Amino acid sequence: MRPTLILLALIASTAAFADEVTYRNDIRPLWEQKCMACHGETAPSLAEYDENKEKYAQLSQGPRMNDYANLIAFVGWPDTGALMRRLDDGANTEDRKPGNMYENLGADEAERQKNLALFKAWVGEDGWFLGKFKELDKSTLKKMKVAE
Repeated sequence: MRPTLILLALIASTAAFADEVTYRNDIRPLWEQKCMACHGETAPSLAEYDENKEKYAQLSQGPRMNDYANLIAFVGWPDTGALMRRLDDGANTEDRKPGNMYENLGADEAERQKNLALFKAWVGEDGWFLGKFKELDKSTLKKMKVAE
């Protein structure tokens, strides 16, 4: 009986892991398709961007998010919640306005919602945080997944 329980537990954990949204398998391909043109390797670092936002806006460049380490800086720290605020559809905000990058998630509303759902699954539905670092608590931080 015991080996059967162990096998069932292993199968369940493998199935859960297989369904996990990861940066490499899910987010990176989407990011390359929708975001890399403005946030790729030639984009400025966050510090450079913050020093001259107007210049980079004219160049259609946002801060560099060309790899996992750079991207998660906009989820957890130092620019906590920035990714979520920018990509959010506004459905759960007071003003109901989507973030300024929501429109770039797809050609139509259905594609945007599909891609937003993928980002939310990656971050973690319960970790989808629209605030800033000073508002972030440990319980919300623990809910952020962002698997590589």
